[in-house]
Amino acid sequence: MPTPHFRSQIAAAVLGLLGTAFLVHSLSVHPQDKGDAPSATQSKESSSGASSGASTKQGGAAGAASDTGGAKVSQTDERMLKQLAESNLAEISVGKIAQDKAQSDEVKSFAKKMVDDHTKALDDLKQLAQAKGVTLPTEPDKQHMAMEKKLQALSGDKFDKQYMQQAGERAHKETHRLLQRASSRAEDTDLKNYASKTLSVVESHQQMAKDTTRNLKSTAEGKSGGGTGSAGGKGKTESPSEGKSGSGETSSGASSGASSESSSGKSAGEESSGASGASGTSR
Repeated sequence: MPTPHFRSQIAAAVLGLLGTAFLVHSLSVHPQDKGDAPSATQSKESSSGASSGASTKQGGAAGAASDTGGAKVSQTDERMLKQLAESNLAEISVGKIAQDKAQSDEVKSFAKKMVDDHTKALDDLKQLAQAKGVTLPTEPDKQHMAMEKKLQALSGDKFDKQYMQQAGERAHKETHRLLQRASSRAEDTDLKNYASKTLSVVESHQQMAKDTTRNLKSTAEGKSGGGTGSAGGKGKTESPSEGKSGSGETSSGASSGASSESSSGKSAGEESSGASGASGTSR
């Protein structure tokens, strides 16, 4: 039968084996947990880094949008912006020429109105284009420049007439059509609003051009009518001469008649005298 001392040694050995087994189990389980913990931390950091990168990207996009004043307009809207700029530039350029070369004061006043109004319209258009990231032209297109060159070679009444016909009526008709298209078809709301606002200004220019052209024609016809009246006056002054000539002919006719009558009377007297002589002889 085992002694108490031996039993205590067996119990100690069993406890030692249990402790060793528990330690081995702990070492085999907890390192995995410790390995998983950094993985979770890395995942969290990775997620945080991704969020931060996304925020930075969004901030950069917002900054770029702020620099350009918003999203760019479509190609169609950009083309309309540039065409409107060329139209305004043409009216300003040729209007300045007309202020110097026009003969009629009314045409000069019209030209000044065109320069003032189209300068304001161009300034508003520049602000709109800058907000949309569009670079506008700085001079008229080739067609308008050719028209300007032709006008430069004219002077006096010819210049006034051609300026009112080309820049006053024809060019404004084209501008009005372009503004109507922009106000109805433009995709950008700001461009639509600009076109609608400017339409009324261009329509007032069209009416002013018609009135000025009509007044120029009336003035030209008045000058022409004055010359015709003078010629008519000369014709009337000749009538009395004709009358005098007629009187002369009448007077001449009367004298001739009187002479004839006198001659007839004389002949009759002679015949009577001859008859008396014959009677005396007979006696």
